[in-house]
Amino acid sequence: MLYWSLKPLFTEPMRLMVSALAVAVSFSLVIFFSAAFEGESEQMVVYLEKMDADVWVMQKGVSNMHMASSMVWDWKADKIAQMPEVREVAAILYFNGAVKIGGKDWFSYVIGVTPDYSHTGPWAMVQGKAMPGPGEVVIPEVTAKLTGVQIGDEITLVDQSLKVVGLSKGTFSMASSIVFVSREDLGDLLTGRDQYSYIMVYAKPGIDAQALTARIKDEVDKVNALTSDAFIDSDRQLALQMGAEIIRMMTLLGTLLATLIVAFTAYSLIARKKQELAIAKAVGFSNSQIYLAALCQSLVITVLGLLFAVLISFTLLAWLPTIVPQINLAVRLHQFTSLAVAILPVAILASLCAARTVARVDPMTAFHR
Repeated sequence: MLYWSLKPLFTEPMRLMVSALAVAVSFSLVIFFSAAFEGESEQMVVYLEKMDADVWVMQKGVSNMHMASSMVWDWKADKIAQMPEVREVAAILYFNGAVKIGGKDWFSYVIGVTPDYSHTGPWAMVQGKAMPGPGEVVIPEVTAKLTGVQIGDEITLVDQSLKVVGLSKGTFSMASSIVFVSREDLGDLLTGRDQYSYIMVYAKPGIDAQALTARIKDEVDKVNALTSDAFIDSDRQLALQMGAEIIRMMTLLGTLLATLIVAFTAYSLIARKKQELAIAKAVGFSNSQIYLAALCQSLVITVLGLLFAVLISFTLLAWLPTIVPQINLAVRLHQFTSLAVAILPVAILASLCAARTVARVDPMTAFHR
């Protein structure tokens, strides 16, 4: 029965391929939105992850970086650095807002850095220098490509013109990009030359980050301290609520569309084989065998479509950012497994519903014209 049920599929290879490709295209659409959601989710907190701090210290009442404002006196960084559990500290000034690049406003994370804490600047460069001095700025390479701005051109931060001296890599996001300026310039704009926004604390080996966090909050007045994991999670959640949730909604809509396509494909496939299944019933196959035949045919189409989707996604979607660099895509295996878990029951149910109509048909009608 299994051989008989699968044989019609492979005797019509063109129909099989068209059906599988229709399913694959719907799957690929879902994977695209899912990959965009994953990519943007990762990119929104990339700076926090790259800093690899054990503890983040900020103004009391602040628990994230995205759309936040924090100011901490610089002497508090010195006080934290003197704690016996602390190996070193690093600190930045921070501002989030529009930066005019190439005549267009780009919402950005503006990081004010100093040579003393050079590792708080860009972690990868395409061109130019990584550490901006007074009157200088480092912008993402993607922003430079989209605007035509290059090294030596000027951009505007609030009302101050800054010269582009470097193009950084991996710092662009559709929701926000990371721009690096000198702490001196940003301090002038924020009237906070003797302040920091965030202090990164690096603990000595063997020191528990949670215990260090508690000590900092106890001994340093009017600050909040979070372990790196807690801070990153808090920032990611807020960022997703304010931006990437739109992509999540599109992913859900794409999944719904894929579900409908799979259901229609599975149902129409069995409906086309209605007479053949009725003949099988007439020559002695039981209803359970009819259901099995319908199930096998539907699963072949669905699984083949999923395999095509994997091939499309790991080739096309991996290549797409080179053509559209502003899109951050992250293709992960779990995206396919979760899609399969959601789609396969739909394909099974649709095929069984179609087979049910066959099982209830009088087998002698299969021989009527």
